[in-house]
Amino acid sequence: MIAKLQCVVLDCPDVVELSRFYRSLIGGVVNQPDPRWSLDDDWATLHTDGIVLAFQRVEDHQPPQWPDPARPQQFHLDLGVEDLQRAQDEVLRRGATVLDEGDGQRSWRIFADPAGHPFCLVRDSPEGPSGCGQW
Repeated sequence: MIAKLQCVVLDCPDVVELSRFYRSLIGGVVNQPDPRWSLDDDWATLHTDGIVLAFQRVEDHQPPQWPDPARPQQFHLDLGVEDLQRAQDEVLRRGATVLDEGDGQRSWRIFADPAGHPFCLVRDSPEGPSGCGQW
C-alpha cells in the first residue's frame, strides 16, 4: 500500500451548490474547518462519517453526458502519503505518468493512472494531511 484515500474530488460549476446538494443526500458538514484544505470560491468540502467529498469549480464546466464518451465522468482521487517523492517513484513504477510535479514547494503532485484518469498524491504531515490536490 502506497497511500490512503483522502477525498474524492468532483468538478462542477458551483462548489457551494453541489456541496449542499450532496449534504442533503448523505448528511455531513459543508466546509468544516480542516488543515488539509483552504476554502475559497473555487473549492468546497463535505465531511461525512466515512469520506470527504470535495468540489472543485471548473470554468466553463461541461457536465458529463452519460454514456457519451465525448463527455465522460469527471472526478479525481486525492491519496495521502507520508513521503511524496517515495510515493511518486512507486506510482511511476506501477504505470502512472506525471501530469504536474508542481514547483517543489506545494504539498501535492498530479498523475494519471494507466487509463489516463487523473489522481493526486498529497503529502501528510504529523498533524494530518497538509494539502489537497486542488487544481
